[in-house]
Amino acid sequence: MAIRFDSLPLSDRTLAALKECNFTHMTEIQARSIPRLLAGSDVLGASRTGTGKTLAFLVPALELLNRVQIKPRNGTVVLIISPTRELASQIHGVASKLMSAHSQTHMVITGGLNRKVEAVKLKAGVNLLVATPGRLLDHLRSTAGWIYHNLKYLVIDEADRLLDIGIQSDRLCSFLRLYQRRRALVKQLANLSLKDPTYIGVESIEQSTVQGLEQGYWVVPLEKRLLLLISSLYRSKKKKVMVFFSSCNSVKFHFELFCHIGLECLSIHGKQKQSTRTSAFTEFCAAENGLLLCTDVAARGLDIPAVDWIIQYDPPPDPKEYIHRVGRTARGEGARGRALLFLLPQELLFTSDLKRSRVPIKLWPSSKPLNIQTFLETQILKIQGMQRLAADAFKSYLRSYQAHTAAFDIHKLDLQALAASFCLKSIPPSCTSIHSNAAKHRKKRKGAGHAFSAEDPYGKRSKQG
Repeated sequence: MAIRFDSLPLSDRTLAALKECNFTHMTEIQARSIPRLLAGSDVLGASRTGTGKTLAFLVPALELLNRVQIKPRNGTVVLIISPTRELASQIHGVASKLMSAHSQTHMVITGGLNRKVEAVKLKAGVNLLVATPGRLLDHLRSTAGWIYHNLKYLVIDEADRLLDIGIQSDRLCSFLRLYQRRRALVKQLANLSLKDPTYIGVESIEQSTVQGLEQGYWVVPLEKRLLLLISSLYRSKKKKVMVFFSSCNSVKFHFELFCHIGLECLSIHGKQKQSTRTSAFTEFCAAENGLLLCTDVAARGLDIPAVDWIIQYDPPPDPKEYIHRVGRTARGEGARGRALLFLLPQELLFTSDLKRSRVPIKLWPSSKPLNIQTFLETQILKIQGMQRLAADAFKSYLRSYQAHTAAFDIHKLDLQALAASFCLKSIPPSCTSIHSNAAKHRKKRKGAGHAFSAEDPYGKRSKQG
């Protein structure tokens, strides 16, 4: 039976804010974490996506600010570090609603926003700060007058992702170690800054994804991938769909192509201006139906209402990222959603990786693709700049493929078929600029056949897409 928030020793202001936001009962991670955090314990928290971890660390943060009557002049007392701009903004949005009845100040700082404006506000006094790592380090180095020596409460959200991007090797670690009194809700940072943390894991023994999520995969020939994707998207125009790609360049190419052929869509990727990303995210959240093309920048923690379908057109690098992607649907108690993974015949080993990670995925029969390959190839010849976009997306796909698990062997890819999936009639000559160890691999496998053309498509490293 779910436990009510009002059964906890919370202030009237916090309880009123929770009620205003329609939060009356705690999820399991909240019920197990909040009392320990209120008591001053360090916590390592782990639970499936969509289970309410944000409230689990925000509610104790508000209580700390309220109990000791923090004023703006005291500076930053609560610091929440998030790996992406969208997630940081989302956390700050929830914090803003909960702090509506409190007098303390709050703010979000991320790349893409005006750093000078942020600096002025930090100097004036920000009690609860949500930040991305890069912008946080920027202000630590350059914003004189910002008071942060009173830090009492530290949250590192999506800690495994922060470790992936190198937080441990950065100067930020030195900053974290300065503080002896802190409470943190994280997953993999016990060796970084916590003292005898309590581990709270809320995970299903049977599966890693939520019960309301139906998951399947299609086995798709490489040259038919795009045709099947377009066919399925045309049939899903009344649904709310997210499609994941492996690179910014791939999102750019498919966005331009889809808009040209009548598939209205939005896009989010790491090379956009922050205002563009925020606008697309806000519009998609508010929409009843629609199509969002994105990279893994949209895979972590984002709470997007009522997503019907998650399509992983480009395979994720590993099961962990697969789980984060599908976590954008079937969020909340009783919610339902569907997730579809595109796999090539030689990639079927990845389904074994998923099942070992307790992902209940099944083979689904694929639909019949539209016969529009010639039409698409003709269109990208007509649209200015599209051939370049297609070639860049092709190269980025190969680069990302190299970083995947062993289930994805780049040397088994048919590059001519891959070119067709980007509406190209031939392999881009510029592929000779892509760095790879393909030549070394071929020497080790001398005499063994693979799908590469006679012309080596690899050479020097080029700038990543």
